[in-house]
Amino acid sequence: MKLILAIVNNDDSAIVASELTNEGFIVTKLSTTGGYLMVGNTTLLIGAEDTDVAKIKQIIQKYSQTRKCVNPTNASFGRGLSPNGLEHEVTVGGATVFVLGVDDMEKY
Repeated sequence: MKLILAIVNNDDSAIVASELTNEGFIVTKLSTTGGYLMVGNTTLLIGAEDTDVAKIKQIIQKYSQTRKCVNPTNASFGRGLSPNGLEHEVTVGGATVFVLGVDDMEKY
């Protein structure tokens, strides 16, 4: 048995959770905040049999899209004060997935 932790952008979390649920997986959603951009994410907890891990990862990948956004900053952080020095384009979205082994699981 595995525990899958999927950190998904808030913009994608509803569709990812919905598609996983439609496929019969039980999903727990946690509101989390990313450290770099300090924006909201959703961490999904999914318990699964070893044979279901590939399908779950495929669903997460299919519905977690990356996108570009301009990240304004409050200070230049060494970039100087050029016209573009106070903001920069970053890629957001997608998903980060961890698959952990589970020794025991009980549901009451």
